[in-house]
Amino acid sequence: MITGEQCRAARALLRWSQSDLAERTSISTVTIRNFELGRSVLKESTARLVRFTFQDAGVVFLDPDDEGPGARLAKPVD
Repeated sequence: MITGEQCRAARALLRWSQSDLAERTSISTVTIRNFELGRSVLKESTARLVRFTFQDAGVVFLDPDDEGPGARLAKPVD
């Protein structure tokens, strides 16, 4: 659904801090930090909320392939 690495990458693309993401999702910064560091796994509903929050902000998640999962910004809409 979303990896800790993708979460960090998406935040970097949007220039969001962990606090910014926490505020937008009502998830604690401790939960976000532990997820990004690989110390914990998000519940499916929480992972879905994080992913949709990023997607609403313009992040596109790349599925795992030979190169691994990733994230990028969506193309601007004309």
